[in-house]
Amino acid sequence: MDELLTGLRAAAEPSRLRLLALCAHAELTVSELTQILGQSQPRVSRHLKLLCEAGLLDRFREGTWVFYRLAQRGAGAELTRVIIDQVPPDDATLARDLARLDDVRRTRADAAAAYFRANAPRWDQIRTLHVDDNEVERRLLDMLPREGVDDLLDIGTGTGRMLELFAARVGRAVGIDMSREMLAMARANLDKAGLRNCLVRQGDMYQLPLPDQSFDAVIFHQVLHYADEPVEAIAEAARVLKPGGRLLVVDFAPHDLENLRSEHAHRRLGFRDDELAGWTRAAGLDPDPVVHLPGRQLTVAIWRATRRAGDAREPAAAAVSGEGRKR
Repeated sequence: MDELLTGLRAAAEPSRLRLLALCAHAELTVSELTQILGQSQPRVSRHLKLLCEAGLLDRFREGTWVFYRLAQRGAGAELTRVIIDQVPPDDATLARDLARLDDVRRTRADAAAAYFRANAPRWDQIRTLHVDDNEVERRLLDMLPREGVDDLLDIGTGTGRMLELFAARVGRAVGIDMSREMLAMARANLDKAGLRNCLVRQGDMYQLPLPDQSFDAVIFHQVLHYADEPVEAIAEAARVLKPGGRLLVVDFAPHDLENLRSEHAHRRLGFRDDELAGWTRAAGLDPDPVVHLPGRQLTVAIWRATRRAGDAREPAAAAVSGEGRKR
């Protein structure tokens, strides 16, 4: 009862209700919300603090930026959705706020497009060497069950493409990436697609800011070849998998294209099947047969493994906690 009353009191103020309605549409920073509401930053920050304390909003830091979004879990999340459903869609104030939100989204999209234009040539060059992305995505969809995957994690999410691909099949999809530029691009793509069950966070693949056994599926899509310690990344992914959860790794089979190391920052020139199998077994996962998709000069491999049911030991015998790997 106390939580309900606290939430209702927090929402029962015009500016705070506007903030809830805006955060139902997108993850937004304090400066963006200040721009939309036309209020001072200290005032908006106070309202946001009250909404977070009441459990109606989630707050997360990304470098020097702080983002706000509707709460995703708990009693506050349920109450917020009920409140948002009661906001009249034709309200004049809300309509103005959403129009300003569209301006914010356009600014984000323009910045993301500029970054992509600057970096796309290096990605396009690599794409010409391997099998078509559509074939890879089709196989990925085939390898993940249509049912029983409520929470999905994409490590090294980049543009957020894996989140878009699986959004219709899962309850929640979370993308993790270290690059703020890539996260900005992913947010712009997710906004454009209207995928409200998808969100992105800044984070380290070796120290995921996520609790143990919290995801039904984890994906590494063309990420491990950049990793200094891929075995540790696999172990950390296994930590957040629920028993019976699936790990999917998409990367290159062994190759000798040294220019990918010198010009594109690849740390590894592909991975052997037995290598991935050994790493997944050490992390408490059972590997499945591998899918190989040959291209012009590079073969794309898809490795899948399942976390053993009832296996409660620490992945790879490493000391981990709900806040991530401690190194």
